[in-house]
Amino acid sequence: MDIQSIIREMRKHVDSGPVVGNEDPFHVLIATVLSQRTKDQNTEKAAGRLFSKYRTPQAIASAPVAELEGLIKSSGFYKVKARRIKRISRQLIDIFGGKVPNDREKLMSLDGVGPKTAGCVIVYGFDNDELPVDTHVHRISNRLGLVRTKTPEKTEHALKKAVPRKYWKVINHLMVSFGQKVCMPRNPRCSVCGLRGICNYYRTVIAK
Repeated sequence: MDIQSIIREMRKHVDSGPVVGNEDPFHVLIATVLSQRTKDQNTEKAAGRLFSKYRTPQAIASAPVAELEGLIKSSGFYKVKARRIKRISRQLIDIFGGKVPNDREKLMSLDGVGPKTAGCVIVYGFDNDELPVDTHVHRISNRLGLVRTKTPEKTEHALKKAVPRKYWKVINHLMVSFGQKVCMPRNPRCSVCGLRGICNYYRTVIAK
């Protein structure tokens, strides 16, 4: 399957992406933790409120949990997330000198940080090659037939074999945005999608 054609088609439907490597790695890390199990707009609101007052690991580690909860309440599961971002901030101070590590395994040693979060930090915070896989990337890559996997973790491994490394950094943003606007979980807009001709899902489910 021609990954260049897939990327080209997705770009027709997606706004220009964020400048990778141009965001504070700590803010990327905390915002991605806040994004777990919630919508993007909720994450943006919570992260904006949090970073307007506490912008560093030292500040969040020292902040009262109750105040953190109030700031990030819109992200959902805010009691769990408030304690998590406080622990992560403390770990960064105690283990990594207050700096976010540019290393997948070290990032995943932090409380509640899995492959997707680590990948997002590496891509959007450090502009290095990684391929973060969330539910959108998992769904779309399986629908297209790029991979045939059951979990995001397995999708990540399979996609890294199927997609040349030079495209890894763009896949997450493109597929997330494409999944929000065109290839939605329910009622995908196949009629406007130029990938119908190569899409396994369209061929076997929609057009059947």
